[in-house]
Amino acid sequence: MEIVKRHGPITGEQIAEYLSLTRATLRPDLAILTMSGFLEARPRVGYFYSGKKNVDLFGEALRRLKVKEFKSVPVVVPEKCSVYDAIVTMFTEDVGTLIVVRDGRLVGVVSRKDLLKVAIGGSDLRQVPVNVAMTRVPHVVTVDVEDTLYQAAVLMVRHEVDSLPVVRNGDSGEPPEVVGRVSKTTITRAFVELGEFREI
Repeated sequence: MEIVKRHGPITGEQIAEYLSLTRATLRPDLAILTMSGFLEARPRVGYFYSGKKNVDLFGEALRRLKVKEFKSVPVVVPEKCSVYDAIVTMFTEDVGTLIVVRDGRLVGVVSRKDLLKVAIGGSDLRQVPVNVAMTRVPHVVTVDVEDTLYQAAVLMVRHEVDSLPVVRNGDSGEPPEVVGRVSKTTITRAFVELGEFREI
């Protein structure tokens, strides 16, 4: 890269001469540097430095990650489920938010805080339906299956939520279909995987 920075544009043969190597020996290294975005190559011109820093390339890679590639199985409860059953589901599934559905379609979300408010109210939790405690559509923040993880992360930070339902919008007038969930853990896992890829 230093040779290309100083002498670019420069051909593969010229780089090989500087390093006292054959062009064939350098070919895999040049291919990796080109694919990763550090160098650019033009036919009959040669290689030149792209000017991009590691952080630029990392940001570009992060923005290419799709929700559909990282989403997890949604943890859902039916809207007629009791608050008691919702609390049991939340703790057995070890999640902070449940997605409330009707026939697989989003009608709301309920968080630990929502359930706690009902619980400290002294009501019979087995008799209170979860839809009393939930945040209803259209006030639920969602992410589309085709969106990027970066967009999902921005929404989570902006709305101060721990997870988002991943939806696929159906016909007009119908609530969206729930196809997954994205959480802070999802974002962290993607971040770690991207970091491992960059270290290789």
